Amino acid sequence: MERIRVVFMGTPDFSVPILEGLIDSYDVVGVVSQPDKKVGRHQVLTNTPVKEVALKNNIKVLQPIHIKNDYQDILDLNPDIIVTCAYGQMIPKELLEFPRLGCINVHASLLPKFRGGAPIHKSIITGEDKTGITIMYMEEAMDSGDIISQRETKIESSDNLETLHDRLSIMGKELLLESFPSIIDGTNQRIKQNVDEVTYAYNIKREEEHIDFTKTSLEIFNLIRGLSPVPGAYTVLNDKEMKVYASKIGDNKFSDKSIGEVVAIYKDGIGIKTGDGEIILTDIKPFGKKRMLVGSYINGIKEDDLIGKVLN
Repeated sequence: MERIRVVFMGTPDFSVPILEGLIDSYDVVGVVSQPDKKVGRHQVLTNTPVKEVALKNNIKVLQPIHIKNDYQDILDLNPDIIVTCAYGQMIPKELLEFPRLGCINVHASLLPKFRGGAPIHKSIITGEDKTGITIMYMEEAMDSGDIISQRETKIESSDNLETLHDRLSIMGKELLLESFPSIIDGTNQRIKQNVDEVTYAYNIKREEEHIDFTKTSLEIFNLIRGLSPVPGAYTVLNDKEMKVYASKIGDNKFSDKSIGEVVAIYKDGIGIKTGDGEIILTDIKPFGKKRMLVGSYINGIKEDDLIGKVLN
């Protein structure tokens, strides 16, 4: 069997199963990851998840700060193919054109929908009923290359960012490994993306994490689960930030109440007036406290201290 030299480029947890699948099946000669970051309260310099896998398997790791100016060490590995997944930097033309089998990307959406760095978040936030994985050839423009293969999954109402992230990560590994033989022998059907159907999923900005209670209950429900658990949606109660990780849509309209007002206390949630009804917050992190179910939170406070308060 022909020895294929693979360089893998990725950084977060999402990329780990894809790298592990390649290591099990092919000759991964190098791994490229973002520089390590300081993490946690004590700011401990921590390896990226992908780097950890590479080190455990005695694979050379490269971590250029700016890959557009620092890629010669990657070329020196003489890869036949480069596979990227959630790497985090734009790949320069010199790298894209080097491997004889091309540069392949594993992307967590059904392209051409949701090009960019936050496709899983946005697929939930915007209320999509399905998403998936795309294996594609890379070009200079972001996520614009020809499609090699795709696989879709239904987005359930019970899904949040974490559950969909984990499911798509495994799907990405499986679809890449199924597609790899056709990439090597050149028998895959390259499908051009329809530019008229392109949408973007840029990285989440801080202002997008804020809950706007003038929106519909469904829009708020989708925002909360699309950001859970990281970075987490938030609101402000008594001038202090409160993270919200889970909710459910209430049945009441409370037409005589103000938007954002605490309108009801349930055994497992706090009802808030929205643009079209009620959203019930069920999993929160009050300022200065640990994350908790709302049932536990309300046991420690008086109902009168919440009813009538306005979240903003």
